[in-house]
Amino acid sequence: MQLQGETTQPALALHSTSTHAPPHPPAPKAGPIAVGIKLVQQEGVVALYSGVSATVLRQLLYSTTRMGLYDMFKNKWSDPNAGGSMSLSRKIAAGLIAGGIGAAVGNPADVAMVRMQADGRLPPAQRRNYNSVLDAITRMVKNEGVTSLWRGSSLTVNRAMLVTASQLASYDEFKEMILKKGLMRDGLGTHVTASFAAGFVASVTSNPVDVIKTRVMNMKVEPGAEPPYSGALDCAMKTVRAEGPMALYKGFIPTITRQGPFTVVLFVTLEQVRKLLKNF
Repeated sequence: MQLQGETTQPALALHSTSTHAPPHPPAPKAGPIAVGIKLVQQEGVVALYSGVSATVLRQLLYSTTRMGLYDMFKNKWSDPNAGGSMSLSRKIAAGLIAGGIGAAVGNPADVAMVRMQADGRLPPAQRRNYNSVLDAITRMVKNEGVTSLWRGSSLTVNRAMLVTASQLASYDEFKEMILKKGLMRDGLGTHVTASFAAGFVASVTSNPVDVIKTRVMNMKVEPGAEPPYSGALDCAMKTVRAEGPMALYKGFIPTITRQGPFTVVLFVTLEQVRKLLKNF
């Protein structure tokens, strides 16, 4: 959905008054349910799991790195005189650093995931037809060079910094607020409430960067031809000019639908693991 409405000739987005080509009527917008039904009809149920191997690898590399580093920074920067808590600014700083490093580690799998998921919308002659995440990474290195694995890495790093800082910092902040005000005990209810709020904050913060990241990573660069976008800022300007500011929030419903439950499962599981480790 984040690629929906993307012009086939992005360069024209900055020249809307050109008389060389008449404007095309905008394509009808489709919601997440309509997109899902269309995918199943055209490519089968398996299309809903396109790029799942890349998604798993990305989470293994990205999530373990950022969560581990964030906890390390929390232990190092927490104030013993304040009951082991940490200021909001330090939480945000820890999230920014941890997210950036985690994204750099997981970027190759992220590029492979974006390409594998977007392959079905390309004409059959232009499809890459990757068999797995390892096949995707191997062919990218062979055909486009090692640097292709970090295409759009600046966007990935920026997005991960925003997601990690907003997600982890807001979770800790919401949890501490609930406990301090005595609204709930330190248990499952508190963890679910704080994590759901954190998922919403992370979705609102990261969606614009996610849209631009997806478009830059998925752009097809023909040999000898100028790429559709020269960078993240160019992509953002062309997207807003051609589709309006709200284009940066395309796919927000699927994002919050994915980010909300994922964040709840992530933090509830993390809290239970911490509880088990304390007993050993």
